Amino acid sequence: MINQNNINMLAPYITNFLIILIRSSIFVSLLPVIGGKELPGQFRLGLAVFIAIMMTPVVKVEISENTIPLLILKEALIATALGLSVRFLFMAINLAGHMVSQAMGLSVASIFNPEIGQTTQISEAFGIMAMLYFLVMDAHHEIIYIFVKSFELLPSGQLNIMPVIPEVIALGNKLFVLALKIGAPVVVGLLLSNLLTGFLYKVAPQMNIFFITLPLNIILGLLIIILSIPVFEYVFKISLADLRNEMSRIIAMART
Repeated sequence: MINQNNINMLAPYITNFLIILIRSSIFVSLLPVIGGKELPGQFRLGLAVFIAIMMTPVVKVEISENTIPLLILKEALIATALGLSVRFLFMAINLAGHMVSQAMGLSVASIFNPEIGQTTQISEAFGIMAMLYFLVMDAHHEIIYIFVKSFELLPSGQLNIMPVIPEVIALGNKLFVLALKIGAPVVVGLLLSNLLTGFLYKVAPQMNIFFITLPLNIILGLLIIILSIPVFEYVFKISLADLRNEMSRIIAMART
């Protein structure tokens, strides 16, 4: 039988659990691969609940009735900031795939990805490579570790979220820079190819240059993608290191 004393003992833990669950559920839902829509919703919810259960006995949440709405808002914002810092990396890879598909003339062959929405086959290929590198490099464990560490460095109710907002906005600018780095080999290679075929058209204007460049761009683009896989791996590895630093920077800024 559960008596009144037991209920009074469990009441603080229930409050801690619910506050921690807000941060963990939002963060997990924004994670790529683990929080992706390809996985069952029960898995994402179970992971968020598991993190909350494990952290409840060791995390102390100090709240009052007047600060509950503000506390919930701060928890949601810091979880969103940490989750978006990871999500932006895979959004940049998807954007790079769109750029490459546009350069190769394959942008018409689009499919619907439940994780991102409308995407292309090249974006899907880049996304699969990024997912495999993400798992092989054990990055998901490191990211979850940094997130769990945030409960120690950023106790609930002691967040300063205002300095974090400009940092998250700046991540959007880095997204386009990273997309350019990933898509640059194919885009630059096909640009040179188009320039050469343009000179060829000037030399022999009677040639139907369109029927030459279309298959040439596809074959050359696929060849450059295969040859530039080491470049993709190198850029992705550096981006993961920057991601860890970015998450640590967000946590540090929220402490000020």
